[in-house]
Order: sequence, then structure tokens, then C-alpha cells
Amino acid sequence: MYNAFFKARPRLRAALFGLAVCTPSLMIGVTAALAETPGAVAPAFASDRLSVEVVGRGPDVILIPGYGCSREVWRATADRLKATHRVHLVQLAGFAGQPWTHGDGPLLEPAVEALAAYVQTAGLQKPAVIGHSMGGLSALMLAQRHPEAVGRVMAVDNLPFFSALFGPQVTPETARPFADQAAQAMLSQDEAAMRAAQEQGAIGLARDPATRTAMVDWTLASDRRALATAIHEVMTTDVRPGLAAMTTPVTVLYAADANGGAPAAMADALWGREYATLPGVKLIRVDDSRHFIMADQPQTFAQRVDQFLAD
Repeated sequence: MYNAFFKARPRLRAALFGLAVCTPSLMIGVTAALAETPGAVAPAFASDRLSVEVVGRGPDVILIPGYGCSREVWRATADRLKATHRVHLVQLAGFAGQPWTHGDGPLLEPAVEALAAYVQTAGLQKPAVIGHSMGGLSALMLAQRHPEAVGRVMAVDNLPFFSALFGPQVTPETARPFADQAAQAMLSQDEAAMRAAQEQGAIGLARDPATRTAMVDWTLASDRRALATAIHEVMTTDVRPGLAAMTTPVTVLYAADANGGAPAAMADALWGREYATLPGVKLIRVDDSRHFIMADQPQTFAQRVDQFLAD
């Protein structure tokens, strides 16, 4: 559905498409749910933008899924970390079968503000924030707008401006017509065409068959208006101007896959260029992986997360 825009860089599209096509289960107005962990207290928080499930005890870690995805994309990570950390699994409204009550109103910025409100309401002290795809973009936005709310950020396979994928000359303004087209396509596709497009796209996003199936199911269960709004916002949101002033430590994991994904040299050049102005950024390439690094290279991903949290 985005062929006119994406055909300029087809090999990178396969690895990065998930930043805008499933890379972020929510109940409107629910309080944050807490697993049955002795001594833990559920923070009083309610939002029609997101919900948070909390598991474990220890230093706080917030996990944000990508576009169209369920928080279940982080389940293996949360299950591993909960023995040593208090893990906050975020779910955005409108995705993976969850309600969306905002029509064609904005999604990304209100969600970031809701995240900031959650950190304050829950009394979190400089939590680590890990976001995948659009979730990584959200984490960068949170750190730029509310640096007091974030201790450190790990951005997993996302650029600070998605549409820079198509060249350094692209701006939010020049990307806007294509974002309009992408959003309209999302709204107008019938169910069969939508499924076919998602199944085809999933091949380039993950090597892991179970993850491919899950991402298709999550996206198909998402609200079309939320999907259309989010794709438009991701394609036209550029946080690069704020990188130079950031003081929050940032680690960026990015994927390379010579067999169907982004070639290493191309990925190195792209990520190096787009994060060049971010002071102290740690750029870490994960080979033999597509967009869903946590599924394609789970052991490497776990090691990188542990190192990030220990720094």
C-alpha cells in the first residue's frame, strides 16, 4: 500500500517498514495492572491513551511496543527481567484489538504526554525506557520533552525521522503527501487486501514465524483510524532537531540482515548519519536480524538489554 513511497529503497524498507507498520491490549480508563508480586503497589493511574501492566520488583524499566503491536511483543523480556526489575509494559490505545475513542485525532504526542503522566503518578525515579520501532520514537520524544522523567533510553531499530530512510534530502514537508497517501490507503483497504499486505510485509520484518503471525494478527485487530493516524504521524515526525540538546543516555540497537534485510554497510551508514548529532549515543548493530530484534536474536538482545541496564 506504500509502494509509491517505498520503492526508492526496497532493501532497507524490508528492515524498517515496521517502524511504521507494526513494529505498538488496552482498556480505556483502567488503572495500571500489577502482577501478584508481594510488596508491590499498583500506582493510581487511568488513561484513555494507554494502560500499563506491572510485573516484578526492583529498578524500574518501561517497555513500549511499536505500531499496531501488543505489549505481548515484550513478554519474554518482561518475564526474564521481572526477577530483578519492576517492569512496566505499556499498551497504546487503538492497537491490537484495544479501543480507540479519538476518531481521527492525534495519537503520538498525546501518548507521550500520557507516559510522562504515568511516570509522575507512579512515582518512578528516572526509569529506564526501552521502545521498539514507534515505541522507540516515543521514548526519544519522552526524553526530549520530559528529561526529568527518564533515566536512560534504548531505542530498538528506529530512526529519529522515519522518512529519512528515503534520503537525507527528505523533510517532514516533502514526506507529507506520501504520509497522506499511506493513511488513506490504511483506511480504504478491505480486509482481504489488508491481510495480504500485512502478511507480505511481515516477511521482511522478522525471521521468526511466530512473530510474523502475531504481528499480522495484532495489526488486523487494530482500529483503522488509529493505524492511519499513527502512520501519518510517524512519517512526518522528526526529532532530529532536538538530539543535540539531549542529556539522557541513549543506546540504539539496529538490525542488519544480508539475506532479506538491510545490508550491514547500508544500515551502519544510515543509523550513523541520522543519530550523528546525539551526544554520547551508543550505536549497536545486531546482525542476522530483521526489524523485530528481540524475536530474531533473543540471546543477543537479552545481553544488550542487560548491559544497557547495568551501565
